[in-house]
Amino acid sequence: MAPATQEATESGDGEASAAKPLVLLADPLIPEFQLALSPRYRLHPVAGADAATAASARALLTVELPAVTAELIDALPALELVVASSVGVDHIDLAACRRRGVRVTNAGDAYSADAADYAVGLVVAGLRHVATADAYVRHGGWAAALGEYPLAAKVSGKRVGIVGLGSIGSLVARRLAAFGCPVAYHSRTRKPAPCPYTFFPTVRALAADSDVLVLACALTEETRRVVDREVMEALGAGGVLVNVGRGGLVDEPELVRCLREGVIGGAGLDVFENEPDVPAELLDMDNVVLSSHKAVATAESIRGVLDAVSGNLEAFFAGRPLLSPVSL
Repeated sequence: MAPATQEATESGDGEASAAKPLVLLADPLIPEFQLALSPRYRLHPVAGADAATAASARALLTVELPAVTAELIDALPALELVVASSVGVDHIDLAACRRRGVRVTNAGDAYSADAADYAVGLVVAGLRHVATADAYVRHGGWAAALGEYPLAAKVSGKRVGIVGLGSIGSLVARRLAAFGCPVAYHSRTRKPAPCPYTFFPTVRALAADSDVLVLACALTEETRRVVDREVMEALGAGGVLVNVGRGGLVDEPELVRCLREGVIGGAGLDVFENEPDVPAELLDMDNVVLSSHKAVATAESIRGVLDAVSGNLEAFFAGRPLLSPVSL
């Protein structure tokens, strides 16, 4: 999601503006959010907040994943709620929120279907070399008959391992099961019956039994770099890694080495460890499909997230239960 070109500022003036609940902004709003929220809330960038504004703000909204640090939380003594427009909340210091009694909400399931669709697209693109075929045609290879185009791999029937069988991972599983793909998974806990998918207690064991490994879990201290060289070696030379979770789930320097050395066969990557910086080595690899953290972004999902954000703010200021609270 691209930020608005004009910085979001406090909306309205006079008594009408003062009557609106104050919401601090950790970063500029995208136009859709600005248009929908400004009539109902007094929106003020946290970076430009004076002492009185910072001291009175009860809610903070974050859109483009800026870090919500313990220092920022402690600088807002009245803060009670952090509203994230993302599903992942690894950019928010949850320990500081827990210590201060600040509640956190996320986008809930608003992005799930789009992220799952995109993950399947990356699986297909990675196995069938869609991006390479596109470049072959665009650059004149087909018209010039520049040799035989190399065969790709079939999608149907491939063994798929999913790390994180939550709202996104479950939808990925259902979609790929329709391809005739046997699906297995790893998550913090085994899903209760009648879950139709095979559980593996470790990511390495899952990778060893998979042709495709899809990452759809949250980034936590436990899952940071959960895909290391050992996991990639278990996935094997014909295996494809797909990541629609967070870049930090993968040991990125090791991924580059494994792709270069043929330890794994390819990758479909929508997220990276230090966005928007992408390792330069990946840019020249024909067996890698790259995307700019857009798996979740569609016109429909933006509307769904806006519903979640506005619904959580409305519930909070009305004293009702939050729509999509994050467990701290």
